[in-house]
Amino acid sequence: MADRSGDLHALRRPGGDRLWHNGRQENRLLSALECELVEMIFETCRCAESPSADPSPDAPLIGPESPFGFDSLDAVEIVVAVQRKYRIRIDSQETSRKVLRSIRTLAEFIQNHR
Repeated sequence: MADRSGDLHALRRPGGDRLWHNGRQENRLLSALECELVEMIFETCRCAESPSADPSPDAPLIGPESPFGFDSLDAVEIVVAVQRKYRIRIDSQETSRKVLRSIRTLAEFIQNHR
């Protein structure tokens, strides 16, 4: 399978923390789960390039203000991928909206429902 995530790479730091690197500069420190989610989301949504901005884990994940450029169809794909990979249930549209606010809120939801 071809790499559809452009220049997006996860780099390890001593102690297991990883930095998100988008080919230009290192982003803020992300937890291992947040970094894993970024990689999974970019693969799921078949992103051809890295985000136009240097997003933080608190940046909007979906919508016009999102540096990722994801829309509501991407949100459905992300929910399905998260449910399959982490064996958790995101059971309502309202829950999806809350959970998909950012990479951080998605990671927190997963951690709280494992």
